[in-house]
Amino acid sequence: MKYSIENKYIGELRTESTHLNSGDKITTDAPTDNNGKGQAFSPTDLVCSALCSCMTTIMGICADKGNFKLPNSTAKITKVMSENPRKISEIHIKIDFEKNELSEIQKNKLKDVATKCPVALTLDKDLVQKVVFNF
Repeated sequence: MKYSIENKYIGELRTESTHLNSGDKITTDAPTDNNGKGQAFSPTDLVCSALCSCMTTIMGICADKGNFKLPNSTAKITKVMSENPRKISEIHIKIDFEKNELSEIQKNKLKDVATKCPVALTLDKDLVQKVVFNF
């Protein structure tokens, strides 16, 4: 089996992941409400970011295949944690797209593929995913 990521615990509740093909690195830190310093993404922050990144990537693929341009976008993400067990209970994502001329059919197709992206389908069915698309 060929590994694609190496992860190291580097102390003080921090980890460093390296993408082996590119050498890109991501550092995580435990959040302040869970004994950490909150000086980097927490592992659960990365889950939320991964969901949004997957959605926009899949929308880009859909646009490419449909021969139209996906407008640039900015997203805001909110994570809601539950206790007992401590886990992500809700992810709220608001995606604002730059001014565009997408048809309603294109917008609906983009929303459909985004909410069925691989990360969205991988996450637990009990995890609430609330996504707002502002075209």
